[in-house]
Amino acid sequence: MTRNGSVFIGIDIGTTSTKSVAFNREGEQLGSFTAEYPLLREHPGWAEQDPDEIFGAVIRSVRGALEQSGLSGGDVAAASFSSAMHSLIAVDADGHPLTRSITWADGRSEQQTRAIRKEFGGREIYLRTGTPIHPMSPLPKLMWLRERRPDVWEAARKFVSIKEYVLYRLFGEWAVDTSIASATGLLRLDTLEWDEEALGVAGVDAERLSAVRPVSYRLEGMDRSWAEQMGLEADTPFFLGSSDGALANLGVGATGPGDMAVTIGTSAAVRMMTRRPLTDVEQRTFCYHVAESSYIIGGATNNGGIVLQWMREALFGGDKTTEELLSEAARVAPGAEGMLFLPYLSGERAPIYNAEARGTFFGAHLGHRREHFVRAGLEGVMLAVGSVAEALKDLAGPAAEVRASGGFAKSPLWRQMLADMLGQEVGIPRVTEASALGAAMIAMQGLGELADLGLAKQWAPIAERMQPDPEQSEIYRELFGIYSRLRDQLPERFAELAEFQRKR
Repeated sequence: MTRNGSVFIGIDIGTTSTKSVAFNREGEQLGSFTAEYPLLREHPGWAEQDPDEIFGAVIRSVRGALEQSGLSGGDVAAASFSSAMHSLIAVDADGHPLTRSITWADGRSEQQTRAIRKEFGGREIYLRTGTPIHPMSPLPKLMWLRERRPDVWEAARKFVSIKEYVLYRLFGEWAVDTSIASATGLLRLDTLEWDEEALGVAGVDAERLSAVRPVSYRLEGMDRSWAEQMGLEADTPFFLGSSDGALANLGVGATGPGDMAVTIGTSAAVRMMTRRPLTDVEQRTFCYHVAESSYIIGGATNNGGIVLQWMREALFGGDKTTEELLSEAARVAPGAEGMLFLPYLSGERAPIYNAEARGTFFGAHLGHRREHFVRAGLEGVMLAVGSVAEALKDLAGPAAEVRASGGFAKSPLWRQMLADMLGQEVGIPRVTEASALGAAMIAMQGLGELADLGLAKQWAPIAERMQPDPEQSEIYRELFGIYSRLRDQLPERFAELAEFQRKR
């Protein structure tokens, strides 16, 4: 069916909010709306969300984007989704949630993760699926549910992600795109089908999972009441879309060979796109399907901008604004006068995948003041980002171009620090909502409005180029070596401290 609309909606379901953005056919942003929700941490190590609250945020954000753009439902040609990865919800036969959405940040399944690594062929599962063995993944979360909540396990008809749940409520169909599915630890990269051995470890059969569909899979026949609440026409086609990381690469134009995308918001990620699956024998990186014959390799770190937020609130009582702290840190020389920070405030994913890792200031002395701690905190985030970039370099070769986006890009200090840490030019694209734009591009391609996703680079022109300072880059190269050796010496101490905490 051909539609007359010329507007495409990208809906980005994130960790703390859902944002819907309206774009025209040229990828220009027409309007957006953000609906926030909390991350619930009612038990140590848990991180959950209310699925129905997120569904309501999707409804509000789409309506808000249309109203903010001055558009009507008839203007919309199609919509598509971006979504955070690794979420898990158990639902009953009627599609009602039996659990909250267990997010990527939830670490309750650490014991199951260790068992997979040691007893159930974790390395082989990673090499087949591309998903690191870590509590973020639905694979150990499923094991946790089976072992710790047998009542839920028996009652559950399906185990789904937050995007699947939202789409089921809209269209009454259980479907998962290959990108979200390949981040579960349950999907083979070579066939894009459920992995029987991984399913056996989880104790779940394929019938209790959604049907795996391409990211361009089209859904129609939306529930009229939800369409009305969103301000859309009921026959508006939706496309499954992909994962937020994969779509962020599209949105910033990092789609060519050697293009590296760095995203630093609350957390951080470093990613490259490839034409074939690539996994790491040291299990430092992920590999997920994107669309068609493209894959994304990289790693995400748990601790990005949240480090600065934590320091401002927890260490300094909130008496200084973020801008004031950044200004103070800018007056401190690289290296923070001999202080290092391992930024593992909420454990760590890439490249060490250790949920028990903890934030560590190293080298503090009486001469250090607030600005030194802030500088070390900022540098710690960049050292973590640099360690993922180093793993990608080992796997796929050096980056030909680096494009960076996210909240950190508002800070000249942090932008320059990234270029100095990587030792190469960093381009800041003129794009604010990369994942939503990537989702809209999937919808455009689905309707035949976009021939090639590689055109993304034309829609993300570089607004600023940061050149590395040779002297500061040399300092960070030396500091990176110290950071890496310190990080590698602490896992046993992290484990001892975690056990000490569990006993209390």
